[in-house]
Amino acid sequence: MERSGILCAGAWCVDHNFRIEHWPEEESLAKIITESFHGGCPGHNMSSALKRLGAPFPVEGMGLLGDDADGQFLLRICDDLGIERSALEIRHSVKTARTLAMTAIPTGKRTFFYSGGAHAAQTPDDFDFSKTSARIAHLGLPGVHEILDVPWKDEASGWIAVLKKARAAGLKTNIELVSVAPEIIRAAALPMLPWLDTLIVNDFEAGALVNIETVKSGVANARACRAAAERLMETTILSLVAVHFPKGAVAMTRDGTVVEQPSVNVPQSEVVGSNGAGDCFAAGMLFGHHESWNLKQAVRLAHASSAASLRSASTTEAVLPWKDCLALAEKWGWRT
Repeated sequence: MERSGILCAGAWCVDHNFRIEHWPEEESLAKIITESFHGGCPGHNMSSALKRLGAPFPVEGMGLLGDDADGQFLLRICDDLGIERSALEIRHSVKTARTLAMTAIPTGKRTFFYSGGAHAAQTPDDFDFSKTSARIAHLGLPGVHEILDVPWKDEASGWIAVLKKARAAGLKTNIELVSVAPEIIRAAALPMLPWLDTLIVNDFEAGALVNIETVKSGVANARACRAAAERLMETTILSLVAVHFPKGAVAMTRDGTVVEQPSVNVPQSEVVGSNGAGDCFAAGMLFGHHESWNLKQAVRLAHASSAASLRSASTTEAVLPWKDCLALAEKWGWRT
């Protein structure tokens, strides 16, 4: 079977975004000034970013949703964007996962309240790769799934069981991490590495995986990020590793190709929010990887997609077709 497309599986949620007049003390009140609702989590973010980039290949969703307004909201997004959603299950006994994001207007700081809902109910049995002809399975997020994060039958975790199922069905695999404590990242992700084909992570996550300090006092060290990527290539069978950070990225492939690419110099006046920027970087990378672009082209699209996404408080709604993302990046210029 000729495989084509990217299947986006695992975590799907709805982000409920609120801008509030100030951050309140306990047992006090703060007024909500504006509110908006957007899709979130890796399944939604990757699939919607790929469709907004104009992916010329099939994009599919797989996951577990509740029989509620949030679940129906995510299904409408899929239908509006043309994401194939037959593997997105609606289950009456669970609620769709959601995140309440509170942004205090005076400081711009965001505070998140997360309700796992369906994520806590997912098991490896909910992942059926037998009906897809996609080439790549994109999964996430280890660390927020109560059953998938712990041992499953004879496997060290449910995630490994899922990755093995995807591999057995003929798919290549990629997984998205979450920036939790380094020891949690290592415990969750290191056992998965033998079952991954590609890995696209941020500076903190890469450093956590190989125990290298890549971020100090909130600032990424580009050399340390490259060292982390090299360590990952040396100690795994990954075909592609990409590590992104605010000022750039480093990517390398099994054949020895290495690209270090500064990020887009986005005008501060254009920045509305960074939520989902990492997902949009990963979407650009997987887009180029799927289409067999050379590594530099793929990294540049990854940066351009991420930069375009910054113009909205949502995760992906400001992403443009890929040629327009690159044109916008050229207009704004690249960091030096």
